Amino acid sequence: MHSKITAVSDIRLIMVGSVIIFAGFYIAGMAGSQYSQISIQTSQFDECYDYSSGNAVHVSCVQKEHDALLYLSLALGLIGMGAYIIFRGIKGRWDQNVKSGEMLGPKHD
Repeated sequence: MHSKITAVSDIRLIMVGSVIIFAGFYIAGMAGSQYSQISIQTSQFDECYDYSSGNAVHVSCVQKEHDALLYLSLALGLIGMGAYIIFRGIKGRWDQNVKSGEMLGPKHD
């Protein structure tokens, strides 16, 4: 009995894993740029402010750090999952399961 992940073609696993890793880096980049200001404020000052709306809005430093940690863990989870899927695709059986009728090139009878 094969699991569902082995039913997918090896090259498709590599492509899907690459997309998932890209999504993880994208989320990490977006979260990193959004929360870098809060990180600096937390380490230097006692109060944190959010300037994204154009006005200084007082926010909870602890809550913003918690949000940043959640985004970071989501990004690392996506990157790890993508790496695992790529590993499964590379480790897969590339040419072992090709039937003789599906092979390209000259036929050897």
